[in-house]
Amino acid sequence: MSEIAEVIIKMEVAALERWNNGDPSGFLDISDEDVVYFDPMTELRIDGLKNLTALYESIRGKIFVDRYKMLNPKVQSLDRMAVLTYNLESYIENKVIKWNCTEVYQLAKDNKWRIIQTHWSLTKAVEAL
Repeated sequence: MSEIAEVIIKMEVAALERWNNGDPSGFLDISDEDVVYFDPMTELRIDGLKNLTALYESIRGKIFVDRYKMLNPKVQSLDRMAVLTYNLESYIENKVIKWNCTEVYQLAKDNKWRIIQTHWSLTKAVEAL
């Protein structure tokens, strides 16, 4: 695994750990000001860190995942860009929610990787929790 892949996967895992304990700030901390965001719970694309922060603040402390599995992580990189894709299994009580995730990272001026595009999708319909 390349050094870039190791760094990005480590960042993503740290953000997931916080997310799974009700704290979305892990993802906010590594997102760029110009981040764009899609997920199946939002009707439209969310533009910018300010708007993503507003969304995440509305769910802060409401999402708790008992355990998870990050499956098949792959980082493809070129110059100052990298794309992380993976499958995620989130275990909440007796339910498993399966996700696809794509994160586009850019090496920022401060030489830190930042998410500039996020796309979450469900691998199949979710039963009511």
